[in-house]
Amino acid sequence: MKPAEDSTAAQEPPPPAAPSTVWYEPLPSSLGAASLTQRPVRVYVDRIYDLFHFGHARALEQANKSFPNTYLLVGCCSDEVTHWWVDEVIPDAPWVINQEFLDKHHIDYVAHDTLPYADTSGAANDVYEFVKSIGRFKETKRTDGISTSDIIMRILKDYNQYIMRNLTRG
Repeated sequence: MKPAEDSTAAQEPPPPAAPSTVWYEPLPSSLGAASLTQRPVRVYVDRIYDLFHFGHARALEQANKSFPNTYLLVGCCSDEVTHWWVDEVIPDAPWVINQEFLDKHHIDYVAHDTLPYADTSGAANDVYEFVKSIGRFKETKRTDGISTSDIIMRILKDYNQYIMRNLTRG
C-alpha cells in the first residue's frame, strides 16, 4: 500500500505494466552500461523484506534510477509496501542467482549492495559472485543506521520501556 498523497510528497510512479506485455530482447554485451538501448533495462533486486524500512525503499529507488529507462523486478516475500518502486514481484526467488534465473525472467542486471552474502550451504562465499563475474551487477548503497537487524535490536533493547509506557496509558 502506497502512502497517502499530499502536495509535498514526491510524485507517485506510474502503475506497472503487466509482466506479459513487456518486450524483451537480450542486451548486446557490447553495450556495457546499457546506455544505448531504447528498450527498458531490466534490473533485478532481491531482499528479505520481513520488516520493510527506509533503507529498503532507498535501495529500490537507487536500482530504479540506475538507468534512464529501468524496468525493476524484485524477488521478495509478499508485502504490499514493497511495491512502491517495483514493476514486478518474483515470488520464491532463489538465494543464489544463476543464468537460468536471469534468462527465465529476462533480467539484464541484478542490483544489491556489495557486501558478500554467503550461500546457506557454505558452497559459495558470495551469492552474487556469478552476476558480478559476468558484469551484470549494479551496486546499491546501504543506508547507514537503518537495517532490519538494527530496528529489531532497538525494539528488544527498549522492550521493557515500551511495555511500561503502554501499561500506564491503559
